[in-house]
Amino acid sequence: MSQKIRVAYQGIAGAYSHLACFSYFGEDIECLENETFEDAMEQVESDDADFALIPIENKTAGRVDEFYGLIPDMKLQIVGEHFQKIEHCLMALHESSLETIDCVYSHPQGLAQCREGIKKLGIRPVAKFDTAGSAKEISMAQDPYASAIASVLASKIYGLKILKQNIQDQKENFTRFIVLANVTNTPIDKNIDYITSIIFEVKNIPSALYQAIGGFANNHLNILKIESYIPLGKLEISHFHIDVDGSIECEALQKAINDLKLYTKTFKILGSYPKNRLRKSEKD
Repeated sequence: MSQKIRVAYQGIAGAYSHLACFSYFGEDIECLENETFEDAMEQVESDDADFALIPIENKTAGRVDEFYGLIPDMKLQIVGEHFQKIEHCLMALHESSLETIDCVYSHPQGLAQCREGIKKLGIRPVAKFDTAGSAKEISMAQDPYASAIASVLASKIYGLKILKQNIQDQKENFTRFIVLANVTNTPIDKNIDYITSIIFEVKNIPSALYQAIGGFANNHLNILKIESYIPLGKLEISHFHIDVDGSIECEALQKAINDLKLYTKTFKILGSYPKNRLRKSEKD
């Protein structure tokens, strides 16, 4: 019998990261809880896990700053991406109802994404450390007047009743996750579309950023994302993260990277990985 794939994630059982592990890898896996993103990544670096699944940005809440602080020193490679649909559920004890609850617990982002729904119900929002932790707290406290906003997986794990599904204000809400592995390179399949993620620091010269990314336009490459960030402990230095259409084996991308290097002080390829099927192609 083959050993199950071990996937590290940040959070406790029932968190959206936990749900994303099953959505991406399937049900027959071993999921490993971690307190922080760094802990999850270190499990992969030490071979205690095969992969780490880390959220990098949300459609409504934006990027995950904690992860951006870690990537300059990251030893892992991005080998995949996953878009997890966020479907918030209002849950409580089985004897509770919409008429009896008077407060709702959740992560601040969960509460913000359900602001209008909470107002309509006339219940008091209470910020907690995370969504699944809120569901666990309700279950342990056995308080019939309290409720939580979390995933449907959390309701099953902690034995809670769903009072209202899809309570979020924006129905099409996704979080983008990246899949990390302890590899130096990954085989490229020429029959599928790839994304290459790169981070760099530009030289302190006029128009350095313009010149650095100009090579991608000159080589007819589509930059899917460009974002600046500040690494932890380096407040005076701005770095940039770009996602580009194409694999590292693409000749046009190699030319663009050579141009990029002329205007950068530091440079790192985070990985070339298959483009998620949910992304619209340029032909759509």
